[in-house]
Amino acid sequence: MKPSKNNRPVIVGIFIMLGIAILIITVLTLGGQKKTFVKTFTVNAIFNDISGLLVGGNVWFSGVKVGTIKKISFYGDSQVQVTMNIEKEAQSHIHKDSKAKIGSDGLIGNKIVIIYGGTAGAAHVEKDDFLAVENGLSTDDMLATLQENNKNILEITKDFKSITKKIDSGEGALATLLNDASISKKISVSADNLQATLANLQRVSEGSKAVLSNLQSFSGRLNQEGTSINKLATDTVMYQSVKATLAQLNDASNSLTNFTANLKTLSDKLNRSDNSVGVLLNDPKSAESVKATLINLESGSKKLDEDLEALQHNFLFRKYFKKKEKGQLDEKKP
Repeated sequence: MKPSKNNRPVIVGIFIMLGIAILIITVLTLGGQKKTFVKTFTVNAIFNDISGLLVGGNVWFSGVKVGTIKKISFYGDSQVQVTMNIEKEAQSHIHKDSKAKIGSDGLIGNKIVIIYGGTAGAAHVEKDDFLAVENGLSTDDMLATLQENNKNILEITKDFKSITKKIDSGEGALATLLNDASISKKISVSADNLQATLANLQRVSEGSKAVLSNLQSFSGRLNQEGTSINKLATDTVMYQSVKATLAQLNDASNSLTNFTANLKTLSDKLNRSDNSVGVLLNDPKSAESVKATLINLESGSKKLDEDLEALQHNFLFRKYFKKKEKGQLDEKKP
């Protein structure tokens, strides 16, 4: 009989080789995910509270994973020092004035360190450097703030409920304003008036735009050489002439003012009865007396003419008047 071959060692060897291969692949895969075989350098940051950050947590820069948390240790009395392994490739993008803060991987994910900021002109971060940190609000702080906000919202809701109740019951000026139809009409009229006022204001604004446009046009003509107004503005001789003319006009205006004042004084005197002209103008009796005197003078003048005519025909004076008439004729002869 031929002895049967024992294949168990071969099978065991195959399984061992497969196990070793799987182990190597697993190590390489995990190492690639954790970037164990990537060249790194350490950077530190000191936080007041790391909010549950764990060793092995991710480090992000501009939304890209650039390292992991290497070590977490206490620093001083109550602060925590976080040491991070950062990829060498990311060193050229992180500057010494960059900052670090604690964040979350998603809404409720694991805690991570986020590196951000930095100016382009600053030097790049180096091994064992310390980054400035931003101590943000922790989850407990946010929950406390949210609870306080909820209390405030509850108080506001109670106050609003009380106000609406008073309005419904007709209490207060606001309820009167909402329920009184006359006040509503007055408000409507006021709104119409306000609209009309706004329309007038718009027209005034358009008029102001036109005035500004005209002013701009006038300014352009003022600066245009060769025009009369430009000559008036730039010619000093013409300016002196205009200035002298204005001075003369001012003097004439002053003289006219004085003349008007004198006329007013004369008019005031004519309206008073303490002078002869004023008496003649304002006293009816004096006017009647003057009128009677003028009538008498006219009557006396007529009688005097009649007497002189009669005297000329009187035989006693007839010779005298003939001699006088003859002398006047001799004087007229050449």
